[in-house]
Amino acid sequence: MAANVETMFSVRERPWHGLGQIVTEAPTSGDALRLAGLDWEVRQRSIYTSIGKVEGYKANVRDTDGQVLGVVTDRYKVVQNTEAFAFTDELLGHGVRYETAGSLQNGRKVWLLARLPSEFMIAGERISPYLVFSNTHDGSGAVRVAVTPIRVCCNNTLNLALQTAPRSFSMVHTGDIRGKIQEARQTLTMADQYMERLGVELERLRRQEMTEGQVRGYIERLLPIGEDAGQMTARNVRKLRDDMMARYLDAPDLKDLGDNAYRFINAVSDHATHADPIRRTKNYKENLFMKTYEGNPMIDRAYQMMRDAA
Repeated sequence: MAANVETMFSVRERPWHGLGQIVTEAPTSGDALRLAGLDWEVRQRSIYTSIGKVEGYKANVRDTDGQVLGVVTDRYKVVQNTEAFAFTDELLGHGVRYETAGSLQNGRKVWLLARLPSEFMIAGERISPYLVFSNTHDGSGAVRVAVTPIRVCCNNTLNLALQTAPRSFSMVHTGDIRGKIQEARQTLTMADQYMERLGVELERLRRQEMTEGQVRGYIERLLPIGEDAGQMTARNVRKLRDDMMARYLDAPDLKDLGDNAYRFINAVSDHATHADPIRRTKNYKENLFMKTYEGNPMIDRAYQMMRDAA
């Protein structure tokens, strides 16, 4: 199941529009995975070369088509799609709603997106928290669940890396997997704590006034031009700077926020998640999605700048 992410951020009606199969009506995670075409299992197979069996390693193979998803060590324990996402069924009783699910890189990475039932009024705006549940089958990562807050008015992400509350939980594919999945049932507690602390931080940013000159200075720090940069590189960076500044000054959803750090963070988020890159790589949209739930370094740098300046 190849990644289909070309329209991922093209329509700003809701996050990740067009990615995966829409599963809003799915009553369980199993139904969500079936509707999304993720109702397959991973089988571990021995690896052989022309001179014999490769000791200490296994191949993770999808049972429906024989696709090799990755080569892992003997210590690696497969977490099937149904197992990785089963703990989310318990959350449905609290009003959590599945929205979409899918796979990336031909099944090497799978994910499920759910919307939490509560919206928050933070800094005078409606913020809706989502949970992204992800798993990998190629040995590159862990089972992970992350909170991703979204500004309802424009779908900008505000997934800041807070020092006071974690926004993600992960478990590696070794050791007591079943016990770790039980730990993941604390997801809602983690989400509530993160949103509470996020509200405190965003209110503080809203009260942190900034001049237009300060905004330009921070943008230059975020997007520096090295002393050895060529003319084309310098021109491209200035183009990105102009785009970010234009979003701060002219974006309709930002004009009423005042001249403050909260508006600046949203302009950076808008640029980081919606601006067209100078060079669009083959995996651009896919990498952008990964940053959305793993955390976007540019947004985190901007947030840290504002903390340092406070």
